[in-house]
Amino acid sequence: MTGAEVRVPPARALPDFFTPGDPAALGDWLRTEAAGADALVVCLETLCLGGMIPARRVDDPLDTALARLELLRELKARHPALRIYTFGVVVRVAHDNDPHEEKPYYGEWGHELRAYSTAFDRHARHGEAERAALDDARRAVPPDILADWVGTRERNRALHLAALDLLAAGTLEHLCLTLDDTSEYGLAAYDRRLLEARADALGVWARFDTYPGADEVPCALVTRAVRHGLPPARAWVRYSGTLGASAGMIYEDRPAGELIRAHLRAAGCVPADSVGEADFVLAVNTPGQRQANVQPDLATVDTPWRHLPAFVDAVRVDLDAGRAVSLADIAYPNGAERRLWGLLQALPLARLAGYGAWNTAGNTLGSAVAFGALAGLVRDRAGHAGALFGRMVDDALYQAFVRPEVRAALGHPSPFDLGEARADAERELRARLTPRLEALWSAHFAATGLTLHTGEAHLAWPRLFTGVFPLNVREAAPKG
Repeated sequence: MTGAEVRVPPARALPDFFTPGDPAALGDWLRTEAAGADALVVCLETLCLGGMIPARRVDDPLDTALARLELLRELKARHPALRIYTFGVVVRVAHDNDPHEEKPYYGEWGHELRAYSTAFDRHARHGEAERAALDDARRAVPPDILADWVGTRERNRALHLAALDLLAAGTLEHLCLTLDDTSEYGLAAYDRRLLEARADALGVWARFDTYPGADEVPCALVTRAVRHGLPPARAWVRYSGTLGASAGMIYEDRPAGELIRAHLRAAGCVPADSVGEADFVLAVNTPGQRQANVQPDLATVDTPWRHLPAFVDAVRVDLDAGRAVSLADIAYPNGAERRLWGLLQALPLARLAGYGAWNTAGNTLGSAVAFGALAGLVRDRAGHAGALFGRMVDDALYQAFVRPEVRAALGHPSPFDLGEARADAERELRARLTPRLEALWSAHFAATGLTLHTGEAHLAWPRLFTGVFPLNVREAAPKG
């Protein structure tokens, strides 16, 4: 949408769910492309271990991963002007017993491994008072499984520490090491403290961020790459409740306000001192007190601690004043808040600079911040409308409405593997999503003069969690 030309690797070199990508093919592709590039955005796990999910599953030794990492030093030496933006993801301690995104044994031992994770970190922080709980948690897990699981984490942490060394050496422009599905206590928090200590020792904090996030980090780093040489974008944060900054998150280790500050910094943005001086408004729908998984939640989410109609009124005022507004809906994880989505229909949604409501609060914020920070650079209005409409289709129409309907219609199959029900799920998905998609476009985007062309909606993997919605927005052909 900004007119930047983006090159991506061939699909055969990239991971597919838990099937690893091909690091050798990625290396060859990078050597070919780097000569003509201004910037490179690279995921450490994809380059060195075949992908973010495969990095939790493959047995590649540390020496192999570190040898692949050396490609970045090679590229920088060959092309000194190339700006390399890099990110890695601290291995999560998954909240669900998912045997596909984790090692297969996690489906059976996930609960016990989570208990060990918490006990280990509590002992590390609070000392011998937590020793008995740690010993009990260790005995509850077969030694070979615990050793393998911890060993995977230690290998990936060593890779991240090596990336910090590359940052200190000047090979990398910026490095984000983020925490996926984290919490106050756990091995991810333990790893974060080790990474922070290394950053202290190296003195690299001006070019380093560590905070809760994962899938959205490329948005932040692409934003940094595109805005290179420009002043930081200034963001005015508008909450749905006066205490929104203190709202608790399910998959993050800090309240909403601190999470937002971290995501702004990662994308090279700064908080504005007033709405008048802001480059964009980040309108954030927070829960009243704390996120919840099931809508509606009247105990901690939809409470008198916020006022959604007033929030929507404020967004309308911002839009009428010509401000760039990017809306981040983080009241519930994994989809838009249905009540807010209904209220938003009274607004001119096509005039939003950005929208996000998917997966974790960090995922949503990272993409919404990127939309806002790039709003002033938009050159391709069809590209922008396609990106904006795509988020609304996925985050609101699918995640919040269609996905739970499809799951109910199929009799609530396993969230991890649809098996033979995949074809039925995709038929249900298309039948339920298509009329909603067409109605949303007609109500909010048809008047833009742009045209929408859609492909066949389907699932990325044999599970309902991730849908694929091919959309192509174009300028209308001139008449005559």
